[in-house]
Amino acid sequence: MESPFGLSASARSLLRERIAEASRRLHGPVLAGVTVPVPAELDLSAAVLAARRGDDRFFCFEQPDRDGFALAGLGSAAVVSASGPLRFAEVAEQCRRWGDRTVLGDAVAEPAPFGPVWVGGFAFADEGGGSPEWRSLAPAQLVMPEVALARRGDAARMAVTAAVVPGEDADEVLERVQSRLAELRPVSMPLLDPNPVEAARVASAAPAEHFASAVTRAVERIRAGELTKVVLAREVRVHAPDAIDPAPVYDGLRAGFPACFCYLVGTPELTFLGASPELLARREGQRVQTVALAGTRRRSADPSVDSHLGEQLMHSPKDREEQAIVTRRITRTLEPVSVWVTAAEEPVLVKVLNVQHLATPIRAQLAEPLPAVQVASMLHPTPAVGGEPRDRALPLIPALEGLDRGWYAGPVGWTDLFEDGEFCVALRCALLRGNVAHLYAGEGIVVDSDPAQELEANEAKLQALLPLLT
Repeated sequence: MESPFGLSASARSLLRERIAEASRRLHGPVLAGVTVPVPAELDLSAAVLAARRGDDRFFCFEQPDRDGFALAGLGSAAVVSASGPLRFAEVAEQCRRWGDRTVLGDAVAEPAPFGPVWVGGFAFADEGGGSPEWRSLAPAQLVMPEVALARRGDAARMAVTAAVVPGEDADEVLERVQSRLAELRPVSMPLLDPNPVEAARVASAAPAEHFASAVTRAVERIRAGELTKVVLAREVRVHAPDAIDPAPVYDGLRAGFPACFCYLVGTPELTFLGASPELLARREGQRVQTVALAGTRRRSADPSVDSHLGEQLMHSPKDREEQAIVTRRITRTLEPVSVWVTAAEEPVLVKVLNVQHLATPIRAQLAEPLPAVQVASMLHPTPAVGGEPRDRALPLIPALEGLDRGWYAGPVGWTDLFEDGEFCVALRCALLRGNVAHLYAGEGIVVDSDPAQELEANEAKLQALLPLLT
């Protein structure tokens, strides 16, 4: 039976023409590609995860409740990376230079994210991810996949991209592409083992008392007037008996959190994945969407208790103020570059599988079409993951936390050749490396924060991933 991931004779001919044109360029490498339809009912992420080679980079990004949105990338035709305070701008410029070295014909005249896309993300800090477990993810890193599969509603596309050096034989490059596509096939995700022979072991990277003490010290600084909010994170490690397969874990996340951004960034050494309720920035032309998210309560299986917990959250002065801090900062940040910015007058409850949050949707019309990466740079880190004021909160975070956040709470997502795109905040996440999973979750600390309650809320957030790994 013919593979749904194969190229038709006309698509192969078109791709060969573009490869040949790319090989005639004097300065390279040059990207050449073609975009073709694929059946929308395919599990795009499963196909990518099943076909990945040992030396591959790979990527998945889904929000199932948003009309079945899915984006999955396999291999790397090009990689851009940067570090330091200008890392967002440097990565955006590198992507732009690659865009000037592409041979794609009309293939990019598709709605985003159909066509070639850059996928990846950014560490929380300018030099974040320096510790050994994060190695192979730069502080800023975007990848142009060799194969990008995307679905919106009942339409799906496959964008095939090859890097071509000057003078390279077009038939050899085409053969390389064909070999890659031959490894893709329609598959389902593997299942989690319901009865593992040996149980996983869970341990905090630091005692729970360390987190409670950090909260106490943060509250002291806030009461002294040094700042109004700081977010503190905690790391918990799961030691499994065998290497952890990211595919069933990711499948569990998208099944349990279909309203969230379910993301997965993979390298040969590691996989970083999670399910985030927080959109950092979505840019479509000159329109921008974001959300101010702050304040947390657990969920309950009892509808009346769950509703009561939500009402508590909606009427909590501490949580409402924490939420307002985030809304004000985002609005202030967007106003200088926008024609208008509007935020909902009242926050709404966002309920996911295990917790519920306060959220305020925010929209803006940009005065100039800034790249999605630049919009993400302006908003990151919001007070929902950093603090307020930013210049006082950010230096305090590593001092109190005592951990390398790496990509936790950084932007993860995609951008296309028109510089549209979207990035979520990497929350409710785990870094998988061999048989060890590093889980991260944070809490917003304000003047009324109670260490015991913050620890309880943190444990609730960790329940997004712990059941899938233990």
